[in-house]
Amino acid sequence: MFNKDRWIEILEVLSSNVWRTVATAFGVGWGIFILIILLAAGQGLENGIRQDFNGVATNTMFMWTEMTSIPYEGLPEGRYFNFKLSDVDLLKRGVPELEIVSPRNSMGQSQGDNVIRGTETGNYRVYGDYPEIIKQNSIYVAKGRFINYNDMPKKRKVVVIGDGIRADLYEEDEEVLGTYLKINGINFMVIGTYKEKSDNGGGQNSERAIFMPFTTFSQAFNRADNVGWMAITARDGSSISELKDKILSVVKQSRKVHPNDERAIGYFDLYNQYQRVESLFGALKFIAYFVGILVLLSGIIGVSNIMLIVIKERTKEIGIRRALGEDPWSIRLQILMESIFLTIISGMVGIIFGALSIFGINKLLDSVGPVDMFLNPSVSVGVIISALTILIISGLLAGFIPANSAIKVRPIEALRTE
Repeated sequence: MFNKDRWIEILEVLSSNVWRTVATAFGVGWGIFILIILLAAGQGLENGIRQDFNGVATNTMFMWTEMTSIPYEGLPEGRYFNFKLSDVDLLKRGVPELEIVSPRNSMGQSQGDNVIRGTETGNYRVYGDYPEIIKQNSIYVAKGRFINYNDMPKKRKVVVIGDGIRADLYEEDEEVLGTYLKINGINFMVIGTYKEKSDNGGGQNSERAIFMPFTTFSQAFNRADNVGWMAITARDGSSISELKDKILSVVKQSRKVHPNDERAIGYFDLYNQYQRVESLFGALKFIAYFVGILVLLSGIIGVSNIMLIVIKERTKEIGIRRALGEDPWSIRLQILMESIFLTIISGMVGIIFGALSIFGINKLLDSVGPVDMFLNPSVSVGVIISALTILIISGLLAGFIPANSAIKVRPIEALRTE
């Protein structure tokens, strides 16, 4: 059935009118090309956004205090309050699904410079943290070490600085570890530097923060046992969004805040935002497939129309073959093979040009440097297999109507056709 003569006949039919064949094939190739480019662009956007989340514990919420809006237990509304260190233990006991509860204090960037190193000065944000905070942030130690639990009880005056601060306050080859910075008039020794995992070329505040032990911060800047805010991460298998109400209930009870007071405690649900981003990725893929397949469908309709024209031109030939006793299925198979062959060849050309275009875009991105929210556009092998599957199905659909039309012609009527 799949013999040499059949393939010679297919090539002769497609090459009998080269420009018509090329024009028909262009529609299919263009459809596949658009599909691949749209999917690659969506993947590039997804890679860029995921890069921004790189190293961040996404199953996390951040919580801080604001002002009460409902009086409670004799305390007035409009009251400001702080979390306490004891609230951290309450959360760990009251919500066992939590993996990390990181209390944090911070010192904002004031009008003047708050950090001095020799003759160099700078204005930077300073954080008092527990060692677990590095698991919740997209940072890693570039040199030296991060703060640890040996630093906490001894309240060591040590800091870890960002690589941006190192560039601001130090010479390029100057040793950083063991040097001292004066922060608001107090000396601290530098024990490490960090980099950001998701840094895309920086910005004014890129890698320009200072970390020190929470206990050291509290003592040096008179914060006692107050906690400015908390970073809270749930265990795998638990959703921080589902635990949020339970968490708020525990701290409201501890801080004597009315259970229905929605304004007393502010929070940011990172997991909820991440889930929205995940939904966006799915929507982008759907749109890419939808638009690409529509464009491809227009090409397939063109193939089907051309095959109908080819069948009309070959009506007499088909009548002779039927009169000589050729099986109708053999004629149908011939038409289907011509359609599938034309569709697959044109689609493969579209895939090749799509791959070359993606390669060129990546080369361009490498030359111009990182682009915000766009990284390494690409398509997977699964996408290519899906495209080939679509091509085969499309070829069958494009040839089905012409093939059925061909075998419906009665031999005697076909032989009369001029």
